[in-house]
Amino acid sequence: MRKPKNIVSKSIPSFAVVVDGDTEVWYLNMLKRNERNIRVSIKPEIPNGKSIRQQYDLVRELSGKEFTKVFWIVDLDTIIKEENEAQKGRKSPIKIFQEYRNKLVKDFKNVVVIVNNPCLEFWFLLHFEATSKYFEKCAGAETQLKKHLTAYEKKERFFTKQDDDIYLKLQPHLQTAIKNAIALGNFSNDAPQRAMCEMELFFLSEELRLYFQQ
Repeated sequence: MRKPKNIVSKSIPSFAVVVDGDTEVWYLNMLKRNERNIRVSIKPEIPNGKSIRQQYDLVRELSGKEFTKVFWIVDLDTIIKEENEAQKGRKSPIKIFQEYRNKLVKDFKNVVVIVNNPCLEFWFLLHFEATSKYFEKCAGAETQLKKHLTAYEKKERFFTKQDDDIYLKLQPHLQTAIKNAIALGNFSNDAPQRAMCEMELFFLSEELRLYFQQ
């Protein structure tokens, strides 16, 4: 009687991506829809509340589950807005975020914090131009983006349109965006209020770089 062959199956890496809004979810879902050859499970996660503390708590919770990596995508403009509106005597929202980030980087080896300043739309903009201009608000980045994507709107119908979704619009320029993002450098506690985008940390992660690195 023939012995059955031992079939060794490699588990598929799984990513949880903690975000604070629908824009990131729509973008990641369109990436998944179009990049069918990627052997990585990508699951966007939105906390019940959108405060930095609630996002941080969810990141910590997910890091102890089955995910290979947990990414936390942060729109820094919301934290800077809270900073500008904070009452005197209250702890700085930027300082709170820096403490959370430092803790995650130090103690949670499967967590990657990605900071976009002002927001994800700045990442979209970097697909079309190299810029270090600092936009205080996301609306400024959106206005500049519309010079390249004239019909852009932050609505699900635009992001997920069949055969013309946001990922398909941007994908031909992905390598340009990665290069432009890297050129801006990474988040620094000493100078948080500057243009930055760390989305390359996602696309060039160990599990994904084979698909996206040229």
